[in-house]
Amino acid sequence: MMHQLVAEFLGTALMIIFGVGVHCCEVLNTSKYQGSGHIFAITTWGFGITISLFIFGDVSINPAMVVAQAVLGNIPWANVIPYSIAEVLGGVAGSVAVYIAYADQFKASVDIDRVKIRNIFSTNPNVRNLPRNFFVEFIDTFIFITAILAIARIHTPGIVPISVGLLVWAIGMGMGGPTGFAMNLARDMGPRIAHAILPIPGGKADNDWQYGILVPGIAPFLGAICAAFFAKGFLGL
Repeated sequence: MMHQLVAEFLGTALMIIFGVGVHCCEVLNTSKYQGSGHIFAITTWGFGITISLFIFGDVSINPAMVVAQAVLGNIPWANVIPYSIAEVLGGVAGSVAVYIAYADQFKASVDIDRVKIRNIFSTNPNVRNLPRNFFVEFIDTFIFITAILAIARIHTPGIVPISVGLLVWAIGMGMGGPTGFAMNLARDMGPRIAHAILPIPGGKADNDWQYGILVPGIAPFLGAICAAFFAKGFLGL
């Protein structure tokens, strides 16, 4: 179990290094690629997840996927909390590593709106409507987990990591606009915690724990549970 915990921690940390890193790259002053846009960011998230899966293999790097695997009977329920904690801590560690790498850019960006700085780390809605935001994260995660469970039936080497990366890219392009498509407590909460504890120059916006806990926190779990039951009942998994 310890090996799997370390893999979940490191896999999530690497995913966040790519993901939070690309947002630093896109937002912060003196970054070479400032203003590159959403296609640049979403593509990096997709590729980053692919690389993480290639390196660490059979990892969830997502507490919602951990719960789905437990519902399907693929892992014991006793593993859900340890794996999820390892993934959230990986999200914190990956964010801290990115902050160190971009420290000069953060220092040069004290004039940038503090909410934009917070949003480098965590997701937020463009229009704050919590019931609708919740629905978006629920349906995004339902599609995400269902598709991964279907893809995992393909045993050709290399297909799963590449397909999951393309899946992230497609969901981000199609459904990322309303909320930023977290679909993953560790992806949002880990960096959100890092934002709260890091000494970011120029001050920080409120961490918006209400949104973080309700929308990217709870909705992905419900989406994953429904996806697991759908996969079991309709896909025959």
